[in-house]
Amino acid sequence: MLETTVVGSYPQPDWLIDHARLGSRLPPRIRALELWRVEEAHLEQAQDDATRLAIADMERAGIDVVTDGEQRRESYSNRFATALDGVDIDNPGVALDRTGHENPVPRVVGPVARKYPVEVRDVEFLRAHARGRIKITLPGPFTMTQQAQNDYYDEPAELALAYAAAINDEAHDLRAAGADVIQIDEPYLQARPEAAREYAIPAINRALEGIDGDTALHTCFGYAAIVHDRPPGYSYLGELGEATVAQVSLETAQPRLDYGVLRELDGKHIILGVLDLGDRGVETAEVVAERIRSALAHVPATRLTIAPDCGMKYLPRATAFAKLSALAEGTRIVRAELS
Repeated sequence: MLETTVVGSYPQPDWLIDHARLGSRLPPRIRALELWRVEEAHLEQAQDDATRLAIADMERAGIDVVTDGEQRRESYSNRFATALDGVDIDNPGVALDRTGHENPVPRVVGPVARKYPVEVRDVEFLRAHARGRIKITLPGPFTMTQQAQNDYYDEPAELALAYAAAINDEAHDLRAAGADVIQIDEPYLQARPEAAREYAIPAINRALEGIDGDTALHTCFGYAAIVHDRPPGYSYLGELGEATVAQVSLETAQPRLDYGVLRELDGKHIILGVLDLGDRGVETAEVVAERIRSALAHVPATRLTIAPDCGMKYLPRATAFAKLSALAEGTRIVRAELS
């Protein structure tokens, strides 16, 4: 009851990534090798070491379901999205980011398909070093469609289904490698709700087809470090009742969300964001506990997992660790009240 987890990322060490460069630009959709501070010959070893640190920090803070902190990624989506057949990354296209600014993106020039397992080694490494349950994340098919220039398919819905098939192939291998929770990240459901209503659900369901065990979908308002103006509520939420995903991960802390909207997802397990990552101040355990109590007025504890909002990679590591520690302690307070 009331497991704790993270959305996906955790801050990378300063010796691994150039945080000044990362924070001064839009999240990369194509590869951004200039962000790494370690030369290529030693990069995988450095990323492994950073992953060990991230796992240890999460477990020491009291997180029950850990990720690899996405230590090997420049952004949540570009590592997988640029590893597929049918995508030209040497001659990228352009698409509007959710901020309204142009961003270089993969250009789709042929049938999209998975060439090889992309994140299997990530899961195997995480499984070997974590003590408890583990989660891995993949970019979702709708969001990848929004983050690409489509020069091949007649309709965006066709591209979304092609991305979904590639995700599905990867998800089957990630489950076999030991992932307890497989999460697809779909922030653009919130950013592009009209297009999402046209073709997102069939693509999401295709991506998760035949995937047994815990599956999750994360949607949000964009990284707090980049997107500062937040609407008061989700523009695409109740529609996720039609998705086959078991868990839905939501930001609620920074947008000061009315917890009553959680009733729109009756029947889904909620991963509840309770840490405001737009605020570098560290919440107290009691603040976290009160946010959980507010959600419990609308969702039973058996259908809640507690997490931060998304974008933890943009925080200083010490701040991220302190926030996760407060999250774990606040959750323990509420568990004790319910026992």
